Amino acid sequence: MSVVNLLDFDRDGLTAFVEQLGEKRFRATQLFRWIHQKGASDFDAMSDLAKSLRDKLRERAAVQSLPVISEHVSTDGTVKWLFDVGAGNAIETVFIPESDRGTLCVSSQAGCAVGCRFCSTGHQGFSRNLCTGEILAQLWHAEHQLRRRLGLKEGERAVTNVVMMGMGEPLQNYAALVPALRAMLDDHGYGLSRRRVTVSTSGMVAMIDRLREDCPVALAVSLHAPNDALRNDLVPLNRKDGIEALLDACVRYLPAAPRDFVTFEYCMLDGVNDTPELARELVRLVKGRVPCKVNLIPFNPFPQSGLVRSSPERVQAFAAVLLRAGIVTTVRKTRGDDIDAACGQLAGEVQDRTRVHQRLVHAPVKVVRRMAPMQETKA
Repeated sequence: MSVVNLLDFDRDGLTAFVEQLGEKRFRATQLFRWIHQKGASDFDAMSDLAKSLRDKLRERAAVQSLPVISEHVSTDGTVKWLFDVGAGNAIETVFIPESDRGTLCVSSQAGCAVGCRFCSTGHQGFSRNLCTGEILAQLWHAEHQLRRRLGLKEGERAVTNVVMMGMGEPLQNYAALVPALRAMLDDHGYGLSRRRVTVSTSGMVAMIDRLREDCPVALAVSLHAPNDALRNDLVPLNRKDGIEALLDACVRYLPAAPRDFVTFEYCMLDGVNDTPELARELVRLVKGRVPCKVNLIPFNPFPQSGLVRSSPERVQAFAAVLLRAGIVTTVRKTRGDDIDAACGQLAGEVQDRTRVHQRLVHAPVKVVRRMAPMQETKA
């Protein structure tokens, strides 16, 4: 008889499983609380469950987290775990502590098939989707280990925010993603608000529409360019739908969203997408059309990319164009770069099935080389 991993279920799924065992529905809520609120994996410790149910659970089920290959702690307090997901694959998860929050960056795939040029995960290729239990196991491990490490009392959270911005494109793993999100939001689970759970996507238009209907959480879109020609080079997924269709999907998403804006992520690449002309083009693209915040991300270099980080001066000049136009703009602070835990650096170990190295070698990014420093101009 196969053993079921209870981390694979949201509360509805766990209820169905408990009913299959011949137990009443309320037992699923008790079990769900033990697993996610208390971090329990030993059924004998679940004292308010009937002994008959605990006996059945020992035979049919387990709470199986992921084996930890390594843990690294940055000088700024950022923690990165490398988890074994089998068959030579490993994923990375990052916890970023701040004074008012603790953010966990969670992976959804072993590798990524999108192949964005500035992302080290994409350069490793793609092996497989993670199951719901593997997604939730990252939060389960981080929350309960950090809670013990920090000496937090019951009811106090170590992880207050979750961002699906780790390895992989979350919306390409939709069937496993949604139950994981529901467990994160469930008051009997982690009790996170929809505002504090963010799904980041490279721009899967149809799936953004599905997420709006099924589980609307905060939405971040990896934009990185204000026109199709440049975005096709940087984010190959753009060739399917294009920027116009993507922005229309963002507009449709907002009425159901927990926030009244979409976050556009924009990785700053020297001589590629960081000119004042492109900043003004970005203003024309989104102003008055999509309520948004633009998050400018300093590129975190890795050898295979062939790309260079924009200078702080160019980042600030680009931001100034957006700010003068009334667009809320932030520059992301780089965290955990000394342990390769910063944005775009997550790589893990991936048994690539997509021949990504051959594809990227034959399709270089267009880079504009400048002869003189950029002069800031008015929007």
